[in-house]
Amino acid sequence: MGSARRLAKHSPNRLGRKLRQIRKSFGDSQAEFLVRLGKPESILQGSISGYERGQREPPLLILLRYARAAGLCLEVLVDDGLDLPDEITSSPSGGK
Repeated sequence: MGSARRLAKHSPNRLGRKLRQIRKSFGDSQAEFLVRLGKPESILQGSISGYERGQREPPLLILLRYARAAGLCLEVLVDDGLDLPDEITSSPSGGK
């Protein structure tokens, strides 16, 4: 439990909100967003919900897929001091 507490202490506070904002900017449901992420076998639709509510922390490679789908640098997702851009558009490799 101590290591879980340490992890939560160092996790970005705004990550879940940013992930939800990215998905919503595309107008995707959670299932649709899984398709946009390339349907990684390691996550289920329920995982998306957990990430967005801050109940689960996505693996680094899933964060990278979010960033690429939105055409963003990974740093923007994980740095609480950085805001997402007002307009998010799909990157050439991140489209449906």
